[in-house]
Amino acid sequence: MRAKGKTWVLLSVVAGALAMQAACVGGSKSVSAEDKERLKSYILESEPANIPHKVDINFENRVHIIGYDIEPAQAKPGQDVKLTYYWRCDDTVDEGWMLFTHILDPATDHRDNLDNDGPLRELKNNKQILSPDKWEKGKVYVDEQTFHVPDDTKAPELSVLTGVWKGNARLRIISGPNDGDNAALIGKIKTGVAPKPEEHTRSTDIPSVIVNKLAAGDKIVIDGKGDDKGWQGATDLGPFVDVGTGKKNTTFPVNGSAKLAWDDANLYVLFTVSDPDVVGYFTDKEKQKDDFTATGQPKLWTRDTVEIMTDPDGDGDNKDYYELQINPQNRVFHSQFDSYNAPKQEPNGPFGHEDWDPKLKSAVTIQGTLDKADDKDEGYTVEIAIPWAAFSKAAHHPPQLGDAWRMNFYTMQQNGGVAWSPILGQGNFHKSSRFGRVQWGTANTPPGDAGTGAAAAASRDAGDAGAAAKKKPAGTPRP
Repeated sequence: MRAKGKTWVLLSVVAGALAMQAACVGGSKSVSAEDKERLKSYILESEPANIPHKVDINFENRVHIIGYDIEPAQAKPGQDVKLTYYWRCDDTVDEGWMLFTHILDPATDHRDNLDNDGPLRELKNNKQILSPDKWEKGKVYVDEQTFHVPDDTKAPELSVLTGVWKGNARLRIISGPNDGDNAALIGKIKTGVAPKPEEHTRSTDIPSVIVNKLAAGDKIVIDGKGDDKGWQGATDLGPFVDVGTGKKNTTFPVNGSAKLAWDDANLYVLFTVSDPDVVGYFTDKEKQKDDFTATGQPKLWTRDTVEIMTDPDGDGDNKDYYELQINPQNRVFHSQFDSYNAPKQEPNGPFGHEDWDPKLKSAVTIQGTLDKADDKDEGYTVEIAIPWAAFSKAAHHPPQLGDAWRMNFYTMQQNGGVAWSPILGQGNFHKSSRFGRVQWGTANTPPGDAGTGAAAAASRDAGDAGAAAKKKPAGTPRP
């Protein structure tokens, strides 16, 4: 009898433990009674009849977005707008899945993060209080958020994207409008901002240059000064332009330009940036953990930085391309992508293959004072040497005379920027069909005659531009 009693007690303990474990994975049992009472108006037994805008966006047959509302219909810069999404739970999801929302300004490529805004998303113990892993089958959840339209909004419409994420994954969207990266495309926030009029002189041509190989005996020392003799014969890309229009930048707070040179060992890049307030920021990985990726790299694009995009096969197809960023602190972000914005994990990466290490050398000089907002700076200079061995996806590294790569160069601030080759709204800063064409030649190489394939490559410029202009704008920028 005593043995049976012990067995019964043991079974009871095990059963109780299993019940407690089950209560933590899906269903309302993982929500406290107090929180459930407080949030009961956001939990409906069935689909309401008065959803203003009905949609059907299917996340793995587990949850659906069945509608949304945007109130008011137009919110000017400086005003608040109320966003409401109606989610239906068709099946429980595992523990840890949470909601995300991003608001994209396509004119500047800037994205606002609303992941934890709203009653369902209030953080408690670092988890959203009523996230999808706590939803009950058959219930409808009213997910409300408030978004303040930034004063510096440039676009007539802002795109609203939302979805479900955990760690390095997102719930897959089976059907319904989405961005191709498992973020649902909800409605547009109309801002009342007048679109910039098209100018008849606007150019959609992809810029093309020949980059001069250093003369024998010329050396470039990476010290951030850019005063070596080798830079005198380098290829100057000219002033960067508005990334959306291709016109002279008159509104973005920073400007930039770059020079390129090369030898058998390295690609050399010299950025000159004008910036009245030079920001470094990245000083403490522990305290600023949301500003670093999952692998520990700084998210330089969120502050001041220069950026190099390289698609070495020359066809602008976004296959096997590279991203480099260097900020005024000489901090570096580096990654390699298999295809357009992929792989990528929200919200903290990895963004691409961040284990790619170009083993570059770089140096920065600042004309002003770093992280001091109460004075006026002139800007900063970034000097870089990138070993050709870093570009292992290229057919030739170093390139052969006449090889043509696709590259773009940006000066950035807070995820916006100016560029050598404008994107013209056809995607984000990763859109390699809008990268300029870089031919590797010498000071004596005439255009279109640098070697095998160079003339054909140059003749494709106009065709690439026309084809890119017809493509549907794809995806969203980074995180």
